[in-house]
Amino acid sequence: MGISRPKRPVPHRPVLLTATATVGALVLTALAPGSATADPTPRPVTREGSPLGADRAAKTPQAAAERALGDARSTAPGLGGDKGRGYPREQQLDVPPENPADKSIKLGLTPYHGIAPKLNALQRVGDRVSVEIAGRSAGGHQLYLVTVTAPESARETARQTRMRERIENDPAGAAKDGAIKSSYKTPVFINNNIHGNEWEGTDAALKLIEKLASAKDAKSKDLLAHNRLYFNITTNPDGRIAGTRANANGFDLNRDFITASQPEVRAVRQIAIAKQPAVMIDLHGYVNGTLIEPTTPPHGENYEYDLFLKNSYANALGMEAAVNGLGYTEEKDGVKPAVIPFRDQEEGWDDWPPIFTPQYMPFHGAVATHTIEFPMQVNNDEYESQPVAELRRRARINTDIAGAAMRATLDYTDRHRTSVIADQIEVFRRGATGAKQVPVSEETVPGVPGIGPEDVYTTEFPRAYVIPAGGAKGSGRDQRSATAAARLVDHLIAGDVRVERASHAFRLGGRTYAKGSYVVDMHQPKRGLANVMLADGRDISDKVSTMYDISGWSLGRLWGASVDAVKGGDLSGVHARPVRAASHVGYVAPRGNLRLRLDDPREIAALNSLLADGISVRRDRDGSAIVPSSARRAAAKAAKRYDVSFDATKAKGGAALHRTRVAAAVTPGELFALREMHFDVVPVSTATLNSGFDWKKADVLFVSAGLDYTELNASAKAGLDRFLAEDGGLVGRGAGGAALNSDAKLIAAEPVEGNGDANGVVRVTGSGGTITGGAPDHSFVYSPVWFTGLGSGVRVEQRYGTGNPLVSGHWRAAQDGSGGPKDAAGQAAVVSGTAKGTDVVLFGTEPLFRDHPKGVFPQVGRALLSVG
Repeated sequence: MGISRPKRPVPHRPVLLTATATVGALVLTALAPGSATADPTPRPVTREGSPLGADRAAKTPQAAAERALGDARSTAPGLGGDKGRGYPREQQLDVPPENPADKSIKLGLTPYHGIAPKLNALQRVGDRVSVEIAGRSAGGHQLYLVTVTAPESARETARQTRMRERIENDPAGAAKDGAIKSSYKTPVFINNNIHGNEWEGTDAALKLIEKLASAKDAKSKDLLAHNRLYFNITTNPDGRIAGTRANANGFDLNRDFITASQPEVRAVRQIAIAKQPAVMIDLHGYVNGTLIEPTTPPHGENYEYDLFLKNSYANALGMEAAVNGLGYTEEKDGVKPAVIPFRDQEEGWDDWPPIFTPQYMPFHGAVATHTIEFPMQVNNDEYESQPVAELRRRARINTDIAGAAMRATLDYTDRHRTSVIADQIEVFRRGATGAKQVPVSEETVPGVPGIGPEDVYTTEFPRAYVIPAGGAKGSGRDQRSATAAARLVDHLIAGDVRVERASHAFRLGGRTYAKGSYVVDMHQPKRGLANVMLADGRDISDKVSTMYDISGWSLGRLWGASVDAVKGGDLSGVHARPVRAASHVGYVAPRGNLRLRLDDPREIAALNSLLADGISVRRDRDGSAIVPSSARRAAAKAAKRYDVSFDATKAKGGAALHRTRVAAAVTPGELFALREMHFDVVPVSTATLNSGFDWKKADVLFVSAGLDYTELNASAKAGLDRFLAEDGGLVGRGAGGAALNSDAKLIAAEPVEGNGDANGVVRVTGSGGTITGGAPDHSFVYSPVWFTGLGSGVRVEQRYGTGNPLVSGHWRAAQDGSGGPKDAAGQAAVVSGTAKGTDVVLFGTEPLFRDHPKGVFPQVGRALLSVG
């Protein structure tokens, strides 16, 4: 038997202990339920958009969303091709205007406007430092990628590129390539400041770059001769300047990697593809003592975890020694010894979802990745309450610790570069050949103590995924999901998943597929990434009592496309060619009236575009939109812009549709998704209404967060009541939306809240009406709600599936046995009705969560159009 993990009490939710530290004293304050202990424990889940007060409804400006959405429609940001260029790659950076309000200044750290001058100066020091612009943030700030390495001629850089490409594309050959073993430079990626108010990684990186730029010692020269070091100086300049966790769109970037809705995340994704790092660390704060991954179970089932754990644990030990070796102590400085969750904790800090940077990077070949949490809190309440001198003392400690973690990682990589690259090659070889994963054990991962059955997570990869092509126009679900299929294929390709398109009809897995169907051959180097996006996932409710964040996310179920997993079969009979982009599916029937189905967010966006241009559109009984033949030219323009189909129909439609203006008290992800569907949105909150709001700006109110009817003053309450009584509609989501409906005494629907920690992909059944007609048979939940006690005239638009509706994720009953998936089974998930002349739709699911479940968005779009 191996050494087992220490048995520690595990709180129901992870608890954050903040250190209010002064020299010689340490006060621990619990910020969540549970008793304070000396053991470092993970922070509470920071859920996207969790309203902490009446003013926490999203207020993101339209311009930031337009920047992010505009970048999403273009190609991924480039990093300067290797062709014809060597290193260094120097460029004079534009220096932003000085901003005295930059929140970094108070901490004695480098403000954003101070970074470019430092990098310009460092490029002049010698011939080791290069700077490229990796992209721009949602707020329009440049993202600086710094490369530090020994100088390379253009010819040598081209040789390095060929070796990097061979590692991915010909791993069997790369394993035997003596040149790769002797002279390939190991790529290391250091990612900083992805949470804007966790600042110090940026400053540690600048200090390390400055040291390496002019170092004369043999060790530094050897390091740079055999490795390329990539530093993302600040991943989130918007948040760095504003002192916020999120970017200018209100997004937690370290939750966005599977969706890639934000430009900063797409830039990091492109770094992963273009640079192919073997080792990476991601600098964060604040957990005392310093938290150094690898993590507790459950572990992501799509990794080559034996190779990952081998390197990550060994590197963690080196970082732990380096951090503790700085000499900071709890008694003198308020700094506790470092903690490695895999070794020191049972659960609560997992690497299950691929939404975090270190959990995403292994799918691009990294074999050691880590979140590092420095210990001394300087953000949020501490930023406001602590003296400047104390904040700066803490920031200096954090910068020292970040620097120690960086130096230890570079030392580990340099000492083990041959085996690290060999393991990266093996990751790609297993994917390319369809080899089985190797379960972790003390035999397969020697040197890592405490490996037990709770650490073993593997999966059975299908032989392929097929995304079917549509048949004849208007021929059913496959055609209706053509737009969704194109979006999904483009998303896969943008992430470096290989996709082919069939040039002939073929038969696979007992089904015949039409010409033009897309095939994802799972014998490919990045099979883990393909599978983690397309697979259903797993119900892990029985594995652990708590998860750090979401546990289900399947794009195959939630993005609106039909996706078939083919377990076995011979692909030799499939005649297909690799594609670099999905084929366009935009179409306008040559004659007759036109039907736009409204089954996809792009179709909702196209409709809103037509309405904004004054085109007359009517609703049909199934919820689709009927465009008159006289508007064919406008439809053609929309079809091209949004890549949607307008099919011929004899229907004339019923009620006229109008441009719908939405007053939205919602989370940042929901606000972004509404704008993605081209709704005209005005953010509101309790404070907005109490300050006086002109309801003439809105046709419908959408509420999920940040608006509490009981906290409105008399004037605001009267204004809202008047708006609702005078044909203003209400769409509510979750407990917040249901509460406003109840407080305003609208439709009779009693909300029942499930376990607040529950989240994942669920089975649903729709009524086929105007709200959920054409909707997928899966949805997403986070803190699920269902409705009982429905009054006369209240219609059930969608129900949770019978039995256990959870397909993948984590959903347990509460300690009293209530609130579990069995309680939700068969219950109303979406309801609609009319009361006091007000049309209302209530969602117990979460259709717009973090801008992710694209195929579910139209339900909200249809609801807004219906009640508006």
